[in-house]
Amino acid sequence: MKITIDSELRRLTREDGGRTTSCDLYSDEAFEIISREWVRIGWNQKYQYSFSWMGRPIIQLPEDMVRTQEVIHRVKPDVILETGIAHGGSLVYSASLCKILGKGRVIGVDIEIRPHNRKAIEEHPLAPLITMIEGSSVDPAVVAKAKALVKPGEAALVILDSNHTKAHVLAELEAYHGLVTPGSYIVATDGIMLDLADVPRGGKDWAKDNPTAAAAEFAAKHPEFILEQPAWPFNESTLAENITHWPGAWLRRR
Repeated sequence: MKITIDSELRRLTREDGGRTTSCDLYSDEAFEIISREWVRIGWNQKYQYSFSWMGRPIIQLPEDMVRTQEVIHRVKPDVILETGIAHGGSLVYSASLCKILGKGRVIGVDIEIRPHNRKAIEEHPLAPLITMIEGSSVDPAVVAKAKALVKPGEAALVILDSNHTKAHVLAELEAYHGLVTPGSYIVATDGIMLDLADVPRGGKDWAKDNPTAAAAEFAAKHPEFILEQPAWPFNESTLAENITHWPGAWLRRR
């Protein structure tokens, strides 16, 4: 695909598969085309590796974090369960929202919690709201341990951000979806992989082997869940689509 931006004529032209289209540079269509390439290039350049939250690295696109905040504020879960801990920034982010809301706690699961990360998280001011479990997120013993930390009747939101192969995400969806309460979500993050097969740091098989494919397959088998982008609580633009690393990620329990 070839994109040409003419700032003097205020036009964007796209050539793709022998077809040429053009639109006003200052239009929703142009914004979405440019945003897609910005996200792809930014992912390749590790833009998402340049942020922290309250002292801990958080390897996420800021736009996804803001959208997650909107959902957490609306759902007000008693428990936020996250698979994938890394440096702990996402756990601290979720815990900070729980602290502000005066409700909720966070459970993090990771196959390996490196000692320096564990120490930093355990010494963080928000540590009282965080419980960590080390082990594979799909190991039945680990799943059972995580589920045991959620009390009957508690509202739970689940964010899957560990191994992003389709098979692993499907296994996580099957393992944890039972925790999700009506109106809340289980989120299969980083489906942007489906659009990264041709970038330098991408994987050739990612077009099919990705979390978005797992979420779609899961939704087809579980009618109690619906794939939907959570509604924006505020929008004075004419735009309607997220700029995101998480396309097709949000599964809401009916």
